[in-house]
Amino acid sequence: MTDSTTTPTFLHVGCGPQHKATTTRGFNTGNWIELRLDIDEAVKPDIVGTMTDMSRVADGSVDAIFSSHNIEHLYVHEVPLALAEFLRVLKPDGFAVVTCPDLKSVCALVADDKLLEPAYQSSAGPIAPLDILYGHRPPMAQGNLYMAHRCGFTEKVLNGTLAAAGFPVVATMARPEAFELWALASKSPRTREELQALAELHFVRPY
Repeated sequence: MTDSTTTPTFLHVGCGPQHKATTTRGFNTGNWIELRLDIDEAVKPDIVGTMTDMSRVADGSVDAIFSSHNIEHLYVHEVPLALAEFLRVLKPDGFAVVTCPDLKSVCALVADDKLLEPAYQSSAGPIAPLDILYGHRPPMAQGNLYMAHRCGFTEKVLNGTLAAAGFPVVATMARPEAFELWALASKSPRTREELQALAELHFVRPY
């Protein structure tokens, strides 16, 4: 049995049906315990909650956060509230890994008048720029409005938003081929070498 007093824990925010195996190469090991949090009880999270209200997670109780394609579901004015919650629940030397759509690469397709043309194929079927901008249409049509997108980011804006929220060190990466952004935000100061080492572990999915 894993000893949670010595094994670090990462909070999988907005996990949906996903588990550790779909997070990052760094988290997908026996060295990390996963704690799943989601607003939707149907996905059977460990904790039911939202990004803006994680009151069931104690202050300074997790070593890291993984938030994949969640932040764009918030209204713009809610983003600082969610990031304040991230900082609250992280331990002093904790960090957050955040991914979201890259509006710069998506809008290039829109400018080329390809709003409804498939940008890529996913396990859920073809994804068009309209889906990336406003949320995946099929599940929303079935009533799952949790999938709606209410804000968006470019790499510059995501970096600035995390820094403005109080993360002293932020590294970002754009993946235009996948129409997404990755960010690693540390709650405490880190050297360039330390940040690079973390990014090499966590800017890669395990599949």
